[in-house]
Amino acid sequence: MKLEKTTKRSLAETKRGYEDACGLAHALELIGERWAPLVLRELWLGPRRFSGLRASLPGISANVLTQRLGELEERGLVRRKKLPPPASVQVYEATEWAMDAAPMLCELGRWASRSPGHDPRYPVSPVAIMMSMKVNFDPSRADSFKGCVAFEFDEARYFAEVRDGTIKVERGDPTTADATISCDPDALKPVLYGGAPIESLPVEGDVEVARRFMTLFSLPPKVG
Repeated sequence: MKLEKTTKRSLAETKRGYEDACGLAHALELIGERWAPLVLRELWLGPRRFSGLRASLPGISANVLTQRLGELEERGLVRRKKLPPPASVQVYEATEWAMDAAPMLCELGRWASRSPGHDPRYPVSPVAIMMSMKVNFDPSRADSFKGCVAFEFDEARYFAEVRDGTIKVERGDPTTADATISCDPDALKPVLYGGAPIESLPVEGDVEVARRFMTLFSLPPKVG
């Protein structure tokens, strides 16, 4: 049975291969299937349960998600582990090698956002909106600003900290936060990128720090 599965997998890999020595061709063989890059995106800020991944990718079926996770695991990009008690649940996490691809795919996303066909009205996941802060942070707008803003999206918690003209984005609770915003990820988009007032969001803590923080991001101009 094991040999049969290996043979079937090898045939499938051969069928979708490009037979091209270019590293880009092999990169597409590794993560080029539909949904695979988005599955990796959802793992870049920490391990996730299957149910959490499914909730963050509402357009994917359970079968396809299972298939993609299996393929990424076989290719050394994802691994499974069991969280210690009291959680004691299985989660998926990106490997160190997969994490090396994060900057590349983030820049690919920024490049694609210049397309006139990019529709920002589509929903975003908590990880996606946090990654967009990392990608679209504009150091020239930061000056001497220092601050940490925490974000609560239902049970998911993240924070972004700006110091010395750089931004750090992580999952979890920060040691200290100047302000905390609890909302749906989609509610952040018009404030981050559309100039909507901070008053449209529920902010706890220093509202002025949150207001200044929201001015530090810019989308690239559209082509044409």
